[in-house]
Amino acid sequence: MSEQQESFVSHLVELRDRLVRALIAVGVVFAGLCLYPGPGAIYDLMALPLTETLPEGTKMVAIGVVTPFMVPIKVTMLVAFVLALPVVLYQVWAFVAPGLYAHEKRVGLPLIVASTVLFIAGMAFCYFFVFGQAFKFIASFAPKSITPAPDIEAYVSFVMTMFLAFGVSFEVPVVLVVLVKLGLVTIEKLKEWRSYFVVIAFVIAAIVTPPDVVSQLSLAIPMCLLYELGIIFARFVSAPPPKEAAADAWAPASEADEKRLQDRS
Repeated sequence: MSEQQESFVSHLVELRDRLVRALIAVGVVFAGLCLYPGPGAIYDLMALPLTETLPEGTKMVAIGVVTPFMVPIKVTMLVAFVLALPVVLYQVWAFVAPGLYAHEKRVGLPLIVASTVLFIAGMAFCYFFVFGQAFKFIASFAPKSITPAPDIEAYVSFVMTMFLAFGVSFEVPVVLVVLVKLGLVTIEKLKEWRSYFVVIAFVIAAIVTPPDVVSQLSLAIPMCLLYELGIIFARFVSAPPPKEAAADAWAPASEADEKRLQDRS
Protein backbone atom coordinates (compact mmCIF):
# COMPACT_ATOMS: atom_id res chain seq x y z
CA MET A 1 0.00 0.00 0.00
CA SER A 2 1.39 3.40 -1.02
CA GLU A 3 1.87 6.28 1.39
CA GLN A 4 -1.03 8.18 -0.16
CA GLN A 5 -3.36 5.21 0.26
CA GLU A 6 -2.28 4.77 3.87
CA SER A 7 -2.98 8.43 4.53
CA PHE A 8 -6.45 8.10 2.98
CA VAL A 9 -7.23 5.06 5.11
CA SER A 10 -6.00 6.86 8.24
CA HIS A 11 -8.37 9.75 7.48
CA LEU A 12 -11.27 7.33 7.10
CA VAL A 13 -10.40 5.69 10.42
CA GLU A 14 -10.23 9.09 12.11
CA LEU A 15 -13.57 10.09 10.58
CA ARG A 16 -15.12 6.85 11.84
CA ASP A 17 -13.77 7.44 15.34
CA ARG A 18 -15.08 11.01 15.39
CA LEU A 19 -18.53 9.88 14.24
CA VAL A 20 -18.63 7.13 16.86
CA ARG A 21 -17.72 9.60 19.62
CA ALA A 22 -20.41 12.02 18.46
CA LEU A 23 -23.01 9.23 18.35
CA ILE A 24 -21.96 8.05 21.82
CA ALA A 25 -22.42 11.59 23.18
CA VAL A 26 -25.91 11.83 21.67
CA GLY A 27 -26.73 8.33 22.93
CA VAL A 28 -25.62 9.09 26.48
CA VAL A 29 -27.71 12.27 26.60
CA PHE A 30 -30.68 10.42 25.06
CA ALA A 31 -30.44 7.65 27.66
CA GLY A 32 -30.28 10.21 30.43
CA LEU A 33 -33.35 12.04 29.12
CA CYS A 34 -35.27 8.76 28.85
CA LEU A 35 -34.56 8.10 32.52
CA TYR A 36 -35.41 11.64 33.61
CA PRO A 37 -37.68 13.41 32.91
CA GLY A 38 -38.77 10.85 30.30
CA PRO A 39 -39.96 11.11 26.68
CA GLY A 40 -43.56 11.79 27.71
CA ALA A 41 -42.65 14.77 29.86
CA ILE A 42 -40.35 16.16 27.17
CA TYR A 43 -43.11 15.91 24.56
CA ASP A 44 -45.61 17.58 26.93
CA LEU A 45 -43.16 20.46 27.32
CA MET A 46 -42.81 20.84 23.55
CA ALA A 47 -46.60 20.68 23.11
CA LEU A 48 -47.27 23.22 25.87
CA PRO A 49 -47.62 26.28 23.57
CA LEU A 50 -50.39 24.47 21.65
CA THR A 51 -52.17 22.78 24.54
CA GLU A 52 -52.50 26.10 26.34
CA THR A 53 -54.61 27.44 23.45
CA LEU A 54 -56.90 24.40 23.17
CA PRO A 55 -60.38 24.52 24.73
CA GLU A 56 -60.55 23.29 28.31
CA GLY A 57 -60.72 19.52 28.49
CA THR A 58 -59.43 19.07 24.91
CA LYS A 59 -56.34 16.99 24.25
CA MET A 60 -54.21 16.16 21.26
CA VAL A 61 -54.81 12.82 19.51
CA ALA A 62 -52.59 10.05 18.17
CA ILE A 63 -53.99 8.35 15.08
CA GLY A 64 -51.34 5.67 14.52
CA VAL A 65 -51.00 2.55 16.66
CA VAL A 66 -47.36 3.18 17.64
CA THR A 67 -47.56 6.96 17.39
CA PRO A 68 -47.91 7.53 21.17
CA PHE A 69 -44.58 5.71 21.59
CA MET A 70 -42.60 6.82 18.54
CA VAL A 71 -43.37 10.56 18.55
CA PRO A 72 -42.10 11.23 22.12
CA ILE A 73 -39.01 9.14 21.30
CA LYS A 74 -38.35 11.27 18.20
CA VAL A 75 -38.75 14.46 20.21
CA THR A 76 -36.38 13.15 22.89
CA MET A 77 -33.79 12.29 20.23
CA LEU A 78 -34.03 15.82 18.86
CA VAL A 79 -33.51 17.33 22.31
CA ALA A 80 -30.60 14.95 22.95
CA PHE A 81 -28.94 16.02 19.70
CA VAL A 82 -29.33 19.71 20.56
CA LEU A 83 -27.90 19.20 24.05
CA ALA A 84 -24.99 17.13 22.68
CA LEU A 85 -24.36 19.59 19.85
CA PRO A 86 -21.21 21.10 21.45
CA VAL A 87 -19.59 17.65 21.55
CA VAL A 88 -20.69 16.88 17.98
CA LEU A 89 -19.30 20.16 16.68
CA TYR A 90 -16.06 19.65 18.59
CA GLN A 91 -15.59 16.30 16.83
CA VAL A 92 -16.18 18.00 13.48
CA TRP A 93 -13.71 20.74 14.37
CA ALA A 94 -11.09 18.26 15.60
CA PHE A 95 -11.29 16.41 12.27
CA VAL A 96 -11.19 19.49 10.05
CA ALA A 97 -8.81 21.76 11.98
CA PRO A 98 -5.50 20.01 11.12
CA GLY A 99 -6.16 20.73 7.44
CA LEU A 100 -6.77 24.45 7.91
CA TYR A 101 -4.26 27.27 7.63
CA ALA A 102 -3.52 29.59 10.53
CA HIS A 103 -5.84 32.40 9.40
CA GLU A 104 -8.63 29.87 8.77
CA LYS A 105 -8.29 28.45 12.28
CA ARG A 106 -8.51 31.90 13.84
CA VAL A 107 -11.94 32.42 12.27
CA GLY A 108 -13.24 28.86 12.08
CA LEU A 109 -13.79 28.07 15.75
CA PRO A 110 -15.54 31.38 16.61
CA LEU A 111 -17.83 30.89 13.62
CA ILE A 112 -18.75 27.38 14.77
CA VAL A 113 -19.54 28.63 18.27
CA ALA A 114 -21.53 31.58 16.92
CA SER A 115 -23.47 29.34 14.52
CA THR A 116 -24.44 27.01 17.35
CA VAL A 117 -25.53 29.82 19.67
CA LEU A 118 -27.55 31.57 16.95
CA PHE A 119 -29.28 28.37 15.83
CA ILE A 120 -30.33 27.53 19.39
CA ALA A 121 -31.39 31.15 19.92
CA GLY A 122 -33.61 30.92 16.84
CA MET A 123 -35.25 27.75 18.15
CA ALA A 124 -35.78 29.33 21.60
CA PHE A 125 -37.28 32.48 20.09
CA CYS A 126 -39.64 30.36 18.01
CA TYR A 127 -40.74 28.27 21.01
CA PHE A 128 -41.15 30.99 23.63
CA PHE A 129 -42.64 33.75 21.47
CA VAL A 130 -43.76 32.71 17.99
CA PHE A 131 -45.65 29.53 18.86
CA GLY A 132 -47.83 31.20 21.47
CA GLN A 133 -48.82 34.03 19.14
CA ALA A 134 -49.38 31.78 16.13
CA PHE A 135 -51.53 29.22 17.96
CA LYS A 136 -53.65 31.95 19.56
CA PHE A 137 -54.27 33.44 16.12
CA ILE A 138 -55.25 30.05 14.67
CA ALA A 139 -57.52 29.27 17.64
CA SER A 140 -59.28 32.62 17.24
CA PHE A 141 -60.36 31.65 13.72
CA ALA A 142 -61.62 28.17 14.64
CA PRO A 143 -65.41 27.85 14.16
CA LYS A 144 -67.44 27.37 17.33
CA SER A 145 -69.07 24.29 15.82
CA ILE A 146 -65.84 22.22 15.90
CA THR A 147 -63.56 20.95 18.64
CA PRO A 148 -59.88 21.14 17.70
CA ALA A 149 -57.98 17.88 18.27
CA PRO A 150 -54.54 18.19 16.59
CA ASP A 151 -52.63 15.02 15.72
CA ILE A 152 -49.35 14.76 17.63
CA GLU A 153 -47.40 13.55 14.58
CA ALA A 154 -48.54 16.51 12.47
CA TYR A 155 -47.70 18.83 15.35
CA VAL A 156 -44.15 17.48 15.64
CA SER A 157 -43.67 17.87 11.88
CA PHE A 158 -44.84 21.48 12.13
CA VAL A 159 -42.55 22.17 15.09
CA MET A 160 -39.51 20.67 13.34
CA THR A 161 -40.14 22.82 10.27
CA MET A 162 -40.48 25.98 12.33
CA PHE A 163 -37.40 25.22 14.43
CA LEU A 164 -35.36 24.64 11.27
CA ALA A 165 -36.68 27.81 9.61
CA PHE A 166 -35.91 30.05 12.59
CA GLY A 167 -32.61 28.34 13.38
CA VAL A 168 -31.34 28.79 9.81
CA SER A 169 -32.70 32.34 9.57
CA PHE A 170 -30.76 33.35 12.66
CA GLU A 171 -27.53 32.37 10.88
CA VAL A 172 -27.60 35.56 8.79
CA PRO A 173 -24.71 37.27 10.67
CA VAL A 174 -22.49 34.20 10.24
CA VAL A 175 -23.19 34.08 6.50
CA LEU A 176 -22.33 37.76 6.08
CA VAL A 177 -19.10 37.43 8.05
CA VAL A 178 -18.03 34.43 5.96
CA LEU A 179 -18.81 36.22 2.69
CA VAL A 180 -16.78 39.25 3.75
CA LYS A 181 -13.95 37.10 5.07
CA LEU A 182 -13.73 35.24 1.75
CA GLY A 183 -13.67 38.53 -0.12
CA LEU A 184 -16.86 37.73 -2.05
CA VAL A 185 -18.63 40.90 -0.92
CA THR A 186 -17.72 44.17 0.76
CA ILE A 187 -19.32 46.14 3.56
CA GLU A 188 -20.41 48.75 1.04
CA LYS A 189 -22.18 46.13 -1.07
CA LEU A 190 -23.99 44.75 1.97
CA LYS A 191 -25.25 48.23 2.76
CA GLU A 192 -26.43 48.66 -0.83
CA TRP A 193 -28.29 45.34 -0.70
CA ARG A 194 -30.04 46.20 2.59
CA SER A 195 -33.37 47.11 0.96
CA TYR A 196 -33.34 43.94 -1.18
CA PHE A 197 -32.71 41.81 1.89
CA VAL A 198 -35.70 43.36 3.67
CA VAL A 199 -37.94 42.24 0.81
CA ILE A 200 -36.37 38.77 0.80
CA ALA A 201 -36.84 38.48 4.58
CA PHE A 202 -40.55 39.23 4.35
CA VAL A 203 -40.98 36.81 1.45
CA ILE A 204 -39.26 34.03 3.40
CA ALA A 205 -41.36 34.82 6.46
CA ALA A 206 -44.55 34.66 4.41
CA ILE A 207 -43.59 31.22 3.08
CA VAL A 208 -42.35 29.40 6.18
CA THR A 209 -44.58 30.82 8.94
CA PRO A 210 -48.33 30.40 9.59
CA PRO A 211 -50.54 32.88 7.73
CA ASP A 212 -50.75 35.51 10.45
CA VAL A 213 -49.08 38.88 10.60
CA VAL A 214 -47.55 38.36 14.04
CA SER A 215 -45.66 35.20 13.04
CA GLN A 216 -44.44 36.72 9.80
CA LEU A 217 -43.19 39.86 11.53
CA SER A 218 -41.61 37.69 14.24
CA LEU A 219 -39.35 36.13 11.62
CA ALA A 220 -38.84 39.01 9.19
CA ILE A 221 -37.92 41.68 11.75
CA PRO A 222 -35.26 39.57 13.54
CA MET A 223 -33.76 38.67 10.16
CA CYS A 224 -33.45 42.35 9.28
CA LEU A 225 -31.91 43.14 12.66
CA LEU A 226 -29.50 40.21 12.33
CA TYR A 227 -28.52 41.51 8.88
CA GLU A 228 -27.50 44.80 10.48
CA LEU A 229 -25.68 42.87 13.21
CA GLY A 230 -23.84 40.90 10.55
CA ILE A 231 -22.67 44.11 8.89
CA ILE A 232 -21.35 45.37 12.23
CA PHE A 233 -19.40 42.18 12.93
CA ALA A 234 -18.17 42.00 9.33
CA ARG A 235 -16.34 45.29 9.92
CA PHE A 236 -13.96 43.43 12.23
CA VAL A 237 -13.32 40.69 9.68
CA SER A 238 -11.73 41.11 6.29
CA ALA A 239 -10.16 38.87 3.72
CA PRO A 240 -6.46 38.30 4.45
CA PRO A 241 -4.10 40.38 2.31
CA PRO A 242 -2.52 38.45 -0.60
CA LYS A 243 0.92 38.44 1.06
CA GLU A 244 -0.48 37.12 4.35
CA ALA A 245 -2.55 34.47 2.59
CA ALA A 246 0.49 33.39 0.61
CA ALA A 247 2.56 33.23 3.79
CA ASP A 248 -0.06 31.04 5.45
CA ALA A 249 -0.21 28.83 2.40
CA TRP A 250 3.53 28.20 2.42
CA ALA A 251 4.01 28.24 6.20
CA PRO A 252 1.50 26.00 7.98
CA ALA A 253 0.91 26.73 11.65
CA SER A 254 1.84 23.26 12.87
CA GLU A 255 3.31 19.91 11.88
CA ALA A 256 -0.21 18.56 11.52
CA ASP A 257 -0.94 21.29 8.96
CA GLU A 258 2.22 20.41 7.04
CA LYS A 259 1.31 16.72 6.99
CA ARG A 260 -2.20 17.51 5.82
CA LEU A 261 -0.81 19.70 3.05
CA GLN A 262 1.36 16.82 1.91
CA ASP A 263 -1.70 14.57 1.93
CA ARG A 264 -3.63 17.07 -0.17
CA SER A 265 -0.91 17.03 -2.82
